[in-house]
Amino acid sequence: MKLRLIGMLLLSLLTAVVPAPAPQAHSQRSPALLVITHANLIDGVSARPIHDATVIVRDGKIEKVATGPVEIPAGATVLDLKGRWLLPGLIDAHVHLRELSSARTALASGVTTARSLGVERFTDVGIRELNHEGIADLPDVVAAGYSITTILSELFFLDFPKMNDLTQGVNGTESVRRMVRALAERGVNVIKVLATGRAGLPQTDPRQRTFADEELAAITDEAGKFGIPVAAHAHGDEGAAGAVRAGVRSIEHGTYLSDRTLSLMKERGIYLVPTLSFTSGYAATGGTERSPVVIARARAMAPRLRETAARAWKLGVKIVAGSDAQYDDERRLQDELAELVSNGMAPVDAIKAATSVAAECLMIGGRTGSVRPGLEADIIAVDADPLADINALRDVLLVINNGNVVVNRLSS
Repeated sequence: MKLRLIGMLLLSLLTAVVPAPAPQAHSQRSPALLVITHANLIDGVSARPIHDATVIVRDGKIEKVATGPVEIPAGATVLDLKGRWLLPGLIDAHVHLRELSSARTALASGVTTARSLGVERFTDVGIRELNHEGIADLPDVVAAGYSITTILSELFFLDFPKMNDLTQGVNGTESVRRMVRALAERGVNVIKVLATGRAGLPQTDPRQRTFADEELAAITDEAGKFGIPVAAHAHGDEGAAGAVRAGVRSIEHGTYLSDRTLSLMKERGIYLVPTLSFTSGYAATGGTERSPVVIARARAMAPRLRETAARAWKLGVKIVAGSDAQYDDERRLQDELAELVSNGMAPVDAIKAATSVAAECLMIGGRTGSVRPGLEADIIAVDADPLADINALRDVLLVINNGNVVVNRLSS
């Protein structure tokens, strides 16, 4: 009886965290043949748009991109863009998707792929698997599961009860290796490590380093055995430099990075995901805790982060767009793109930061991130030219996800 009650409790907890998908999602299947005509195409790679483009999608994949008159194949579903702007589906390289409703919100805003960097109960892995099973109204997810940090949440031990010896803290190379192995066995795509303290909590110090060089090296080494890249949350330069030396794939935030660390990132091909809009948002509101300490800190950090991101771009470090959003409020990836442009990037480069360059960082460029033959049909359309005004990306009229038309407001 006791075991039965425990089982019922766990089942209720799981269903509360991951609600069942909407039944209608199963019926949203891609047309076998879809043709998009009369589009101004920003393909995510080229420096200039392709005017009057036609894109042919067959069985969820981009089959052909052409210009000028094109013979429409028999039986095709045709979407006439009438000169509107077509782009790859956006990639948000830093999110925290804790609910299916949030994932659906992200997709409706044009995010067809999201890298989820830290959630509990492996919600992000579940969303990814639903997407891969054909649920049309969910984005694809590059999932991290739990973050590796010095103090783990209680929920971690519900998923890994045999690791309860870590309840007092994670330290030492063997402990971090165990965590990497545990996460890899649960099917994560990326390992997220907090190399410095968090900025959004009043009791933490974002400059303070958390793991030593040998621990960071152990994390990247163990992850490498599974072919999994590592993303390092790092505000302070010392922790970020340790992560860079250890061989992480990306630095998240990077508020206080020195030119020396940025130069090493450029040399080693390590990406920067600055999340400018997140810090700006905290400077305005103090985050969910509405903490005066966090507000004051964020107001000091925001200009430093903008200055760091500008130096990184000038030095040739590859910049990737990430919102650090949960998609449970009004903040979107488009806010990050607007910040990148206002901070000195050309609109075409900001768009690449959310498409082809993001796909490269996430190691998924072979299947998405640009509009070219052979890739998945992850495509969005907007009414106005985002190269003239990046804010045009805020009004998404069309979202095609793996060839499935999940949003269509072209006639509105």
